[in-house]
Amino acid sequence: MSEKFDCIVVGAGPAGISCAYELAKGGANVLLLERGEYPGSKNVMGGVLYRKMMEDIIPEFYKEAPLERPIVEQRFMMLDKESALTFGYKGLEWAEEPYNNFTVLRAKFDQWFAAKAVEQGALLVNETVVLECIVEDGRVIGVRTDRPNGEIYADVVVLADGVNSLLAKSLGFHKEYRPDEVALATMEILKLDKKVIEDRFNLEKNQGCTIELFGDATKGILGTGFLYTNKDTLSIGVGTLLSGLIKHKIKPYELLEYVKDHPMVRPYIQGSEPQEYLAHLIPEGGYNSMGKVVGDGVIVVGDAAQLVNAIHREGSNLAMTSGRLAAETVLLAKEANDFSEKMLDHYRIQLMDSFVGQDMKKYKDTTHHFDKFPQYFDQYIPMMNRAASQMFTVDGTPKREKQKKIWKDIGSAKEKVKFARDAFRAWKVMK
Repeated sequence: MSEKFDCIVVGAGPAGISCAYELAKGGANVLLLERGEYPGSKNVMGGVLYRKMMEDIIPEFYKEAPLERPIVEQRFMMLDKESALTFGYKGLEWAEEPYNNFTVLRAKFDQWFAAKAVEQGALLVNETVVLECIVEDGRVIGVRTDRPNGEIYADVVVLADGVNSLLAKSLGFHKEYRPDEVALATMEILKLDKKVIEDRFNLEKNQGCTIELFGDATKGILGTGFLYTNKDTLSIGVGTLLSGLIKHKIKPYELLEYVKDHPMVRPYIQGSEPQEYLAHLIPEGGYNSMGKVVGDGVIVVGDAAQLVNAIHREGSNLAMTSGRLAAETVLLAKEANDFSEKMLDHYRIQLMDSFVGQDMKKYKDTTHHFDKFPQYFDQYIPMMNRAASQMFTVDGTPKREKQKKIWKDIGSAKEKVKFARDAFRAWKVMK
């Protein structure tokens, strides 16, 4: 492994594989390093893959990729302890090719995706830990691995090594992330007969549904729960800021069990059998937590660059797009034989001009805002449930009286002003 490569990609997740695929397709000599036994063995996400960003890399991938179900319905449940205010959208246009998005199991999908990169000419080496970047005269010229004689050299190193990105941190690209900039997601894969899944979620054959859970799913802590349908399994999980778990002294697995036992969730998973337990850190600091993404001989992509849209629960699509844009930049740099930060900054410019950068900027203050004002989750969602209960209970009480009671439930005049101010603030940070 002493050969010099055009590019070394560290990490075989969506960002890293996308980058390696595009580089190999473009004729570059690329090495893809993965610390796990195989791509996907250590990768975790809720389980939704977005078609458009993947199809930008492999057209009509859905005809051969190991996908679970095309999603035809997205539901949102605002939970109180014994109630749920539910809304969503179901569109049968999503059930027809080319579809909208899919549920996936990363252990299956990432192996397939990495194999496609290998078909293009990328060299994949698993079970290899990158210990540090090799830096010479301020420029990254390769990586040092845990293998014997483990120094490998390249014109450019792409860091796709995940949320903590110790490699980017060692280069001074970012600081140690605070607990309110990182979320911890825990999830389980539950085995359940596919016909039972379709009956419970009101689905036809080969249709899928996602349910996002807010409020009591996280005991009022900033975060969300989720329940996604696969072919013959369910993915259920919950993710919250580390700062919230620390503050409330709640263990992640306790919160997951709480979600599974919630009376609004329990009927969906009844009779299922636990198949796999997973946990993963997610970058949620957003735009304000992003560090440097380019340097001399180095580019940072995906979770390592904090590219997650926490409000819309999007990560894999941002990762794949960043990997593709990084590859395009490396190919340009190779053509010009210029691997300086100035040249590689083309990646940062393209990234910020894309939907990735625009959405990151749009929601740059949202996570901080909702973390600073927890009443949105622990007060206002229960309030919405009580209001819905009032209006939908037919007991002979005039509707005007019900409306008065709902208004009174908000509290004093001062509390009503606070509620209105909070509503305006929420609109402002999300507009």
